[in-house]
Amino acid sequence: MTDKLAQGLRGLLPRSLRMRLLVFLLAAIVLAGAVQGALAYRGALAEADALFDYHMQQTALALRSGLPVDAQDNALGLDPGDENQEFIVQVWTNEGLRIFESALDVALPQLAVLGFANVQARGGTYRVFSLQTRAQVIQVAQNMAKRREMARTLALRTLAPLAFMAPLLILAVWWGVSRSLAPVERVRRQLAQRQADDLSPVSDAELPDEVQPLVSELNLLFERVQRAFDAQEHFVADAAHELRSPLAALRLQLQGLQRAGDDAARAAAIERLSAGIDRATRLVEQLLTLARQEASTATTDPVDLRSAAQLALADVAPAAQARNIDTGLLESDTATVPVIVRGSAEALRMLARNLLDNATKYTPPGGQVDLQVRSDGGHAVLTVEDSGPGIAPEHRGRVMQRFVRETSEGAPGSGLGLAIVQAIAQAHGATIALDASPRLGGLRVTVRWG
Repeated sequence: MTDKLAQGLRGLLPRSLRMRLLVFLLAAIVLAGAVQGALAYRGALAEADALFDYHMQQTALALRSGLPVDAQDNALGLDPGDENQEFIVQVWTNEGLRIFESALDVALPQLAVLGFANVQARGGTYRVFSLQTRAQVIQVAQNMAKRREMARTLALRTLAPLAFMAPLLILAVWWGVSRSLAPVERVRRQLAQRQADDLSPVSDAELPDEVQPLVSELNLLFERVQRAFDAQEHFVADAAHELRSPLAALRLQLQGLQRAGDDAARAAAIERLSAGIDRATRLVEQLLTLARQEASTATTDPVDLRSAAQLALADVAPAAQARNIDTGLLESDTATVPVIVRGSAEALRMLARNLLDNATKYTPPGGQVDLQVRSDGGHAVLTVEDSGPGIAPEHRGRVMQRFVRETSEGAPGSGLGLAIVQAIAQAHGATIALDASPRLGGLRVTVRWG
């Protein structure tokens, strides 16, 4: 029931943030003004009552010296219907004889209770103050209807400034809310005027602190989408460029198979065609892998880098054994301590596998490829070194690019292995360095985190 009521109330609220703020703030102002006005009104009435009581008391005290009385027990008085008559004064002797009245025929009763009291007389209520002296009792009375009328007049005068300031406060709130939301409106206009392919960052200048994280996340989203678009464009361009030659070779090999005159020629043509298909398949797989790695954002799961490296060694072990290459994981002083990095376990396994695969392909048969995972000053380090021909220093910067191969003749590959490694390393916040291996004499690739 409570959830339905909350949903109903949310449905009544406007969807505009500006209108919601104005509704809440103006409702708060109206409510606070009403409460303040009620309290001020009641306070003004109470103060007026106290002030009138004080005047009645002072009037009675001023008459303590006594009044002249005629012998007929009648004093001169005003017409009881006189509109200017505010207070009524009566003086009684201690024996109960009225010797003075300021208004004729008011007929207020003599009270035995001294001080303030409310008395019903002449169809109304009177506020009466009685003061006793040594020879007389002085009574000062006031009609409560007139008192309330004058008190309300005074109270309304106290509310006049509040009634005047309320519209000004409402205008100030309206201006303040509109001014505060102006940067948000500016961002909205910027996004509305953009073209579909414009993924440049949105300016967060002068945005409120509550809105800046939203714009920052929006800019990060634009960056990821732009990276995905770039990867898609690169994939299309690379596929169009690199698949042309393998597909042409496959067509030629198929034609050779069709022209084969005997079983031996046919078997040789089938073998060449199968090898061509394998190379094309490998190229397509690497292109897809590179596109995925360039477009993806690394996860932040903790990964044991040594375990990922061991799995990569197992992946390349059959190819290494086929070429009689010794591959292994070098143990460091901290071999028993896990080397933890943040990222994707499968992507890190692919990084190590590509490095080992490249080293295995370009190392002569009977050579050696070593993999080491260690911690250096709190930073994870993965190293792959081989006994192959290595790469000349002037060419080491180029081999990280797509389809660039600085290798011995006859070595299979498409030049995408190190490009995939570079994409994975960048996504995981790691750097790659290539140099000569001082121990094995070939190439040493070092991947460092942090």
